[in-house]
Amino acid sequence: MIAELVDRQEEKKKKRVAWGITGSGDRLIETVEVMKDVKEQYDDVVNIKVYLSRAGEQVIRYYKLVNTLNETFGKFSVEKNPNTPFLAGQLQVGRFEFLLIVPATSNTVAKIAMGIADSLLSNSAIMALKTFVPVYIMPSDYEEGIVLTKLPDGKDLKLRIRKEDVEHVKKLAEMDDVYILEKPEDIYKVFEKHFGK
Repeated sequence: MIAELVDRQEEKKKKRVAWGITGSGDRLIETVEVMKDVKEQYDDVVNIKVYLSRAGEQVIRYYKLVNTLNETFGKFSVEKNPNTPFLAGQLQVGRFEFLLIVPATSNTVAKIAMGIADSLLSNSAIMALKTFVPVYIMPSDYEEGIVLTKLPDGKDLKLRIRKEDVEHVKKLAEMDDVYILEKPEDIYKVFEKHFGK
């Protein structure tokens, strides 16, 4: 009982990071592996809370990552509407150091770039930016051209990245306090910037 109380007190002292997962499967497995490693490296100072868009929940089930996320990061929260769970409010009052949206679909990127706050993660990003909370985004559609990504069964999927989607990424990159990540490994630099090591 006392040990449990001490553990809870230690958790409250930790800094908090919100990690949003959208419906993109592109580099999702690699992202989860990086985030597991980051959690291990920073577990003494950071508590990572996972938030899933509705499509994000479908994708993690499709990629069979539910147990991995639960075991590594604890219970995750799933979007019910743009304000439930109330991530936007928690970001605005400073309960999180930053918002990480990795991976981010072209839909989520476009919404944030255009100021459309009609989903949990687009609303949370826009509200975070209004209160000077940094937002880190790894767009699935980063650069125009053809890319290969992995399906859950390990097969390759060839995708065309459209110039229209890349234009939204460019617009995001010009916004104050928005930082574009090119690959999952860039997450290490984000945590190092905020928490050292």
